[in-house]
Amino acid sequence: LRKFSIKEKKPRAMILDKDSTSNKQVIIHCDMDAFYASVAELDDPTLRGKPVVVGAGIRGVVLSANYAARKFGIRAAMPVGRAKRMAPNAIFVSPDHHRYSEISSQVMDIFSSFTPLVEPLSLDEAFLDITGAQRLLGTPRGIGQAIRGRVHEECGITCSVGIAPNKFIAKLASGHCKPNGLLEIKEDRILTFLHPLPVGDLWGVGPKTAAHLERLGLKTISDIANTPLETLKRALGDATGEHLYELSWGRDERDVIPDEPDQSISAAETFSYDIDDPETILREYLRLTEKAAARLRERELFAKTISIKVRFSDFETITRSKTLPLPISSTQEIYAVVKDLFKALKLDRARLRLVGVSLENLHTDAPQQLMLGQREKGWREAESAIDQATARFGEKTVRPARLYRRREK
Repeated sequence: LRKFSIKEKKPRAMILDKDSTSNKQVIIHCDMDAFYASVAELDDPTLRGKPVVVGAGIRGVVLSANYAARKFGIRAAMPVGRAKRMAPNAIFVSPDHHRYSEISSQVMDIFSSFTPLVEPLSLDEAFLDITGAQRLLGTPRGIGQAIRGRVHEECGITCSVGIAPNKFIAKLASGHCKPNGLLEIKEDRILTFLHPLPVGDLWGVGPKTAAHLERLGLKTISDIANTPLETLKRALGDATGEHLYELSWGRDERDVIPDEPDQSISAAETFSYDIDDPETILREYLRLTEKAAARLRERELFAKTISIKVRFSDFETITRSKTLPLPISSTQEIYAVVKDLFKALKLDRARLRLVGVSLENLHTDAPQQLMLGQREKGWREAESAIDQATARFGEKTVRPARLYRRREK
């Protein structure tokens, strides 16, 4: 846990309520408003008031769009080319991931000054359990307002805050008060707030599941809540049926887990033009594997499951994965799995738009399988030396020879 000291980071403009002694769980969900675009406006004030889209290259995807740009229908994950056709006068800026991480770190430090129970979900959102902080810091609403004030004052951006007895309702609440708002849903108001919402607002319900539910005549969360549990299980399967039934009644038993370890490490590349040459694609997979594996070793982690992603020119996307007997961290060992997964697809010169590598099922240690006659030193030691050289002399100091076939820029 991060060290918590109220003396070091005392929230300002706080309204204390000495009568706030409730022991009932209170969860806050904080979500930055159009985070990447907001950071772009922060660094270039001339962008304020104009439609701003973060995403570069005609073949790239939109990472963020401010609210002025969203009026044109632009949304995250949309192809940049399509976004430019929808709003040709919008301002498109390249992403600056180092800057996003810098601002995110400041935001998370602010959250941790209110409670040590902070669970980051991404760079721009987190859950906070403020159950034990109320006696010292005041009412949930007062704490939420203080957090919003600190983020705006110290980081120059805005966030929306949802407050509720559990994670699910808190996240819904923050989404319903955007941008730059605060919404508190108390226990006795959960069903009034929740039941009129569409089924697509339930955690875990994607477009396909939502369409299936609507075909069954279940359009609102109230419809699911008032359907017998056994009926839902027969229609959706035991796990999904029970999951949605519990959420439909506002029940979510998940705790806030501070500093949850990485669930996966991934790297992907969208090509500037469709590629159908297997050797070029494998070279790109090696580059992505090198990038992801270096991040894995930097975090002193090992991966047991290796996955690849392939997106075709028509945007159809497929993934394949393999779980190993023992976790690994070596670029060469990981790439051997990636290469086998790709070759097993037998794509036969299909035109690809994007490829990606994901390292999952992460572990903090990894036993080594000893083999008769093996070398005393192997890839693990070699790549540890490479990582040290890279840290000292910069990226691309030591690389696989195959990657030097491409002209470095």
